Amino acid sequence: MNRRDITTLLNTNFDAFADFITTLSDHRFTVSPEGKWSAGQQLDHLLRATKPVNKALNLPKLALRIYGRPKTASRPYEALVADYRQQLANGAPAVRECIPGIVKHTQRAALLKQFQLQKDKLIAKLNSWDEAALDQYQLPHPLLGKITVREMLYFTAYHAAHHLHDLQTREQLRKNPWNSALEEMIF
Repeated sequence: MNRRDITTLLNTNFDAFADFITTLSDHRFTVSPEGKWSAGQQLDHLLRATKPVNKALNLPKLALRIYGRPKTASRPYEALVADYRQQLANGAPAVRECIPGIVKHTQRAALLKQFQLQKDKLIAKLNSWDEAALDQYQLPHPLLGKITVREMLYFTAYHAAHHLHDLQTREQLRKNPWNSALEEMIF
């Protein structure tokens, strides 16, 4: 994927996640079923995971050399996604810095605004890089090790889609009206 393709993917995945979040009731936004993160916590998690990428892309390229030079070419998007999924299947947990706290429904608008802002910053930073440089610098990823900037952008786009899929799947399972009514009574 080139920069334009990555920009499209970031816009599509971040916007789809944000659009889904806006459709949820306050209850569905804040409830944490079965010990999993609520939709609000997943939004907070994505923010926490995207901010360091933006900070890294804002550094002078010379400073990024602290992470060394990539020893291999950037993997295709599909290969990076497969590697990430494998890490998750092996039980890799979220890193402490990206674990969300309690998120209330009153925080939704502010979190969504920050989510949009982080996406816009990411795309602006991406557009300030030339195509070749995306493969010449690398960044540390807590599960995947050192990956190229291009791969980090792939991951960031996929990460939003991954959490959207998780939320959509959960909502599909919620279609049982008895379970939904019982859950709303308890919470």
